[in-house]
Amino acid sequence: MEDTDDAELRVRPSAPTREPDLWTPELLAKVDWRREAADEPLRGVVTSDGLVPNLYPLAGAGADTTRIREATAAYLRALTPNELYKARFPMRDVTWRHWNNGARYFLRHGLLLEDLDDVKRQLALDVIRASLSEAGHQQVIDLMRLNLTIGEIRGETDKLNEWLYWFSVYGDPLGDGPFGWQLDGHHVNVNCALVGDHMVLTPTFLGAEPVVAHGGKFAGTTAFRAEEAAGQELFAGLSAAQRTRATIADELPNELHVGAFRDNWELDFAGLPLSELTGDQRRAALELIALYTDRANPKHAKVRMDEVLAHEGDTCFGWVGDPDGVFYYRLHSPVILVEFEHMAGVMYANDHPTRRHIHTIVRTPNGGDYGADLLRQHHARHPHNGPRRK
Repeated sequence: MEDTDDAELRVRPSAPTREPDLWTPELLAKVDWRREAADEPLRGVVTSDGLVPNLYPLAGAGADTTRIREATAAYLRALTPNELYKARFPMRDVTWRHWNNGARYFLRHGLLLEDLDDVKRQLALDVIRASLSEAGHQQVIDLMRLNLTIGEIRGETDKLNEWLYWFSVYGDPLGDGPFGWQLDGHHVNVNCALVGDHMVLTPTFLGAEPVVAHGGKFAGTTAFRAEEAAGQELFAGLSAAQRTRATIADELPNELHVGAFRDNWELDFAGLPLSELTGDQRRAALELIALYTDRANPKHAKVRMDEVLAHEGDTCFGWVGDPDGVFYYRLHSPVILVEFEHMAGVMYANDHPTRRHIHTIVRTPNGGDYGADLLRQHHARHPHNGPRRK
């Protein structure tokens, strides 16, 4: 376990940042495969047994979305006609699926926060604040600030900074139909879809490199300490036999299994079923899950946790690595998939995983991401297509 001052670390000169100087055939090929992946009909993350239907009934969730809708409408009303054209998309638009956690701007869309004036930028941030819990909102802001930290360390604050994030609005926040928003940029990718009084906050990819700002404008900012410690403590609290059951591989994966452009990934359950945990172990597991579900505002977080608890018996905890070193874990059920991993360097030059670089993702399997299954049910009841491009 290390907590080295960033000033002592060597950065990678060839790390990707913002816009490539030259669009080579290799880079264009990377864009093409991303487009092709996003153009596939959305099935969702499933196991080899296939799609499980009817997991997300469009019944009343009992959670008010008025504040989110009003904040989104206020943001849109502040935009010029040209900005509005760039900022808003139909609810079913394929750009939902163009998010990516890299620093380059492959397939970026919406309005860049860096380009907005202070008032409009704050209105965009108000939408995020209205949708998330206090802790969830602060985590997003901290990760954006850590993006400036790595820019300061690299001397590239023009390419890596706290406002280099694209914000897009989907659907009908000005009326009463489904709507949502997306925040997309380096290490911060949040998709928020609202259908009726339901909110789906996935896919959400959050990461950081570094995870601690030892200096700079936001010195003292930290990320993922709770998610790291809670996963470590859950595994450490297992018996030897349970640890064996939980361990699903000998080496950490190169990347998260269900990251960007893996909306239709197949991943089977693996690890230790939560049904085999003792009382204290179960509490530790649920506290770990709550760190991810509680990123949503409190009412929607409760709805989400109730959904997860309904499938607790079908949930597995999988582990790879050393609890005192670097590791990967995941929590996987029919309705939630969480991954956490210590990564090798991208901005830094280390080729082995360390605790300085962390990736996490949360998915809603079986067609739940982007609110897709809820939206399907909504359109079956109320056929319409939402706002269209002219």
